[in-house]
Amino acid sequence: MGHLIYDIETIGVAWNSIDMDTQEYLLKYAKTEEEKQDVRDKVGLYPLTGEIVAIGLYDPEQDIKSVFFQAPKSELSEYYEEDGVHYFVGDEATILEKFWASIMKYKTYVTFNGREFDNPYIMLRSADNAVPCQRNLVPYRFSTTEHIDLLDQLTFYRATRKFTLDYYCKRFGLTSPKEEGVTGLDVPELYANGDYKTIAKYCMRDVIATAELFRVWNSYIRTA
Repeated sequence: MGHLIYDIETIGVAWNSIDMDTQEYLLKYAKTEEEKQDVRDKVGLYPLTGEIVAIGLYDPEQDIKSVFFQAPKSELSEYYEEDGVHYFVGDEATILEKFWASIMKYKTYVTFNGREFDNPYIMLRSADNAVPCQRNLVPYRFSTTEHIDLLDQLTFYRATRKFTLDYYCKRFGLTSPKEEGVTGLDVPELYANGDYKTIAKYCMRDVIATAELFRVWNSYIRTA
């Protein structure tokens, strides 16, 4: 099969659940209380102090959209379909297992900043959940055979300044995933409030925006 486009949403563990040695290590370079709070707020950016709460996937060739997401203690069905998107609910280990089963069907996977964030995060969270990784998500950087990281491609491997997905979408006249008023920074609060469907829908908007950006790159920039 062809291309699989995906994105993840993450949250951090409770700061008080982190052992004191690790807390001290993370706060090592934070001097002010504001800097320390910033560190506490961003533990979800690191796979060993965070977890994946949603994985959105899109097969543009077959127009198959799916989101695997966590919704603990909710009344949501394990599977449901809404607006053409297939939603699957499970714990982190379950959604990771579903991700690996899905990606193995595809030759090439497409992300935005996946090389630096999504892909290492998925692999390390898989290990932490005792879920075997089925393929290397961080292959040779300068080949687009297995992985196309659009941030690498649109900056020509960081020869130019990098920007956010929202920025590129707006500049190319595409629908930004932020237009509904939700950003990745809202995910921890949404999760704490049990607003799991909002996270899942936001994750899918990110994936669709990435797919649109991939179409632009593939049609007008890609040369080989």
